[in-house]
Amino acid sequence: MTGLTQAIGAYAASAPQAPPADLLPLLRAAFIDTLGTMVAGREEPAVALLRAHLAERGSTAAEASVLLGAERAHAADAALVNGTAAHALDYDDVALGGHPSTVLVPAILAEAERISASGARAMAAYLVGYEVWAELIAREPDRLHEKGWHPTAVFGTVGAAAALAALHGLDAARATQAVALAGSLAGGLVANFGSMTKPLHAGRAAASAVEAVRLAARGFTASSDAMEHHAGFLAALSPKGRADRDAPVKLGETLRIRETGLNVKRYPMCYATHRTIDGVLELVARHDLRAADVAAVEAHIGVTQASMLRNHAPRTGLEAKFSLEFAVASAVVARRVGLAELTDGFVARPEVRALFPKLRITTRDTRCPLEPAFAETDRVVVHTTRGDVLDSGEIRFPRGAAQNPMEEAELHAKFADCTRGWNGGGALLDQLSRLETLPALAALGGGRA
Repeated sequence: MTGLTQAIGAYAASAPQAPPADLLPLLRAAFIDTLGTMVAGREEPAVALLRAHLAERGSTAAEASVLLGAERAHAADAALVNGTAAHALDYDDVALGGHPSTVLVPAILAEAERISASGARAMAAYLVGYEVWAELIAREPDRLHEKGWHPTAVFGTVGAAAALAALHGLDAARATQAVALAGSLAGGLVANFGSMTKPLHAGRAAASAVEAVRLAARGFTASSDAMEHHAGFLAALSPKGRADRDAPVKLGETLRIRETGLNVKRYPMCYATHRTIDGVLELVARHDLRAADVAAVEAHIGVTQASMLRNHAPRTGLEAKFSLEFAVASAVVARRVGLAELTDGFVARPEVRALFPKLRITTRDTRCPLEPAFAETDRVVVHTTRGDVLDSGEIRFPRGAAQNPMEEAELHAKFADCTRGWNGGGALLDQLSRLETLPALAALGGGRA
């Protein structure tokens, strides 16, 4: 009987050259949003340090564009930098317990550019990566975050390898080897959230997928049961050893992306904060609240969400991305939570910091069936200095979720905000809206990389 690893390889090898027509808008949005967040993150310190490191190491390869500029690098290095930049601001999309596009898009674009693959083929490869990721995470009943594993880093590496195997047209045997090899290259710790290493997880996953597929294409071997073996990928990651390694493989029966979709971030913060931010902003607007009006705030969120939001008194914009205290304070003080607020200067403002100790976090151990790391709902209650108690009610889906999507104009506004000050944005958005032949993207990076 064919095992899980071989089934994934067979699925990647049999992928169509183009995705179903009804999914084109969703897939285009994934590429548009990811490249927007990549450009927005291009000058973050983590990206600058990574580029300096790669320059010191040196490479003569010039296979793919780095940050859509004139610089070119080995495809794995381009994927590493681009994936790190796309995740550096924590503004990239969310699904399947992690951030699918920030791994899949940089890996696919780098290799698609190298082999001159079409946009349609790139989107079909993305679909393969998403579905493999969905198949793997569906087999784990427990929350990887609580064990310390970052799903983006671990599932992303394997999903991206499957995507690239499809993009390259590897046969089933070599696609299986690529997936198995990727399992050994995967890793990433939740303990590093709020540091430069967190976005590196995404870049490293994309780069490892490139390496795994190119090694497998040369005949490099790995175990053909690496996913399902009792000492394999799923068992090693499983928090309580309950991963289902034996269930029939559902790849190809239905497309899970139609059920779970993609959640586009409205705020450049950990997604665990978004429902709370929506709730606070709605109460602030409805009751015209100011910082001086707030006596206390209660946030009712999931156990895993609370464990990710570890920075209760952040000092920097990077730390603030994983702080519910900051999320609430920004929503009250600035009446928004955007790129302009995620700066060291704004975090240090006295009126912002004064609100941090006013937040009380209460955890609830329910589980969202679509995003298992989150509670089924969040809730916000604001106590005012006048004695009023303002309740958001239960918040199921944040704005931008697949079930509560932003309008196309909002998506374009986010892209424009992400690419502000970079003069390739308009042309790139127009190109991506059609997603024509991908090598043309290299010529569109008119801004400073």
